[in-house]
Amino acid sequence: MHPARLFVLCGLPGSGKTTRAVELAERFDAVRMSADDWMGRLGTDIWDDAVRARIEIIQRDLAMPVLLAGTDVVIEWGTWARSERDELRALARRAGALAHLEFLDAPLDELWDRVRTRGHEQSVGSRTITHDDLAAWSAIIERPTANELHTYDPMPPVRSGERPGSPAYPYGSWRP
Repeated sequence: MHPARLFVLCGLPGSGKTTRAVELAERFDAVRMSADDWMGRLGTDIWDDAVRARIEIIQRDLAMPVLLAGTDVVIEWGTWARSERDELRALARRAGALAHLEFLDAPLDELWDRVRTRGHEQSVGSRTITHDDLAAWSAIIERPTANELHTYDPMPPVRSGERPGSPAYPYGSWRP
């Protein structure tokens, strides 16, 4: 039996976080923590930053007993700030769990194409993401460095033999 695992996904909208989170949750029978999903179920605008912050605190607090019970957790918030990722890694360590970080990235035009195609924000939010939003967010996200990635446990493959360049990792900074 392995220790519980906390999977932390980092990336901008359209980078594939939800697709990857679902894959991880299914493969490892993990609890998936998605603020967007909770906000949608509550009928709350996904652009309401105060509600999002409260939901993420609740999800973070819920992750601890879930990890202590030996169940894996996937955090699907984007985790743009290094300090946020550091806090989640520390939580995993306090629970005696492994901590995995996966950075999902894509060129700006690819992100834009994916966001326009999915139309997610229109169904659960008061506005849509614009190309300018993505460009601004791309400039402020604290992308994980090689040094930061090395403070995490290696990501286990979802499927046997999975490697960078597979559909789950088209642009990511996966490391074995």
